[in-house]
Amino acid sequence: MAETSATPRTDPAVRRITDSPVLAALAHPLRRRLMDVLKVHDAATVGVLAEQTGQAPANVSHHMKVLAAADLVTEAPELARDRRERWWRLVNRGVRWSSADFDADPAGRAVADAATSLNLDRHVTLARAWHAAGDEAHEHWGDGPFSTDRWLRLTPDELAELSRELNDVLARWGDRGTPDDGRERQPVFVFAYGVPARP
Repeated sequence: MAETSATPRTDPAVRRITDSPVLAALAHPLRRRLMDVLKVHDAATVGVLAEQTGQAPANVSHHMKVLAAADLVTEAPELARDRRERWWRLVNRGVRWSSADFDADPAGRAVADAATSLNLDRHVTLARAWHAAGDEAHEHWGDGPFSTDRWLRLTPDELAELSRELNDVLARWGDRGTPDDGRERQPVFVFAYGVPARP
């Protein structure tokens, strides 16, 4: 989801989720994937969403209604060619939440923890899928794909500053217009974590 994060950030295009029912709607593997497809394609029909996720259109339609009820997606009727065709798009460019917002409600905290776990699982699944891809894909992308990690010594404020800087770099690349240079551009998933840890 361009940006699903537990890191606080101020961006009007990124919705801060503080309601557990909304977060529960998001915390579902297929709904997470559907939102990813909309991030990549901007808007899509149920048919395209079903094709991209390998799901039956009726199943996709059900999950899109759940996301719409949570105000995470909305219909885009101006794109329809007729009354039967339904297009969907994201309401916000990204979403974020902080588990601390749900500390007062054990049920809400459980939803926040499940959403965070699902998010991490999605990130790892995408990275593993790349590593399992065939030689042809790896040769095509050459030295582009990367992973990096580093141990830093930071204060909480410095970690927040690093988060803002990294998000600004990703936003600059993500928000740019697609250059009209005739070169094919494919979706690339980039994620980073900066968390206190012990070696």
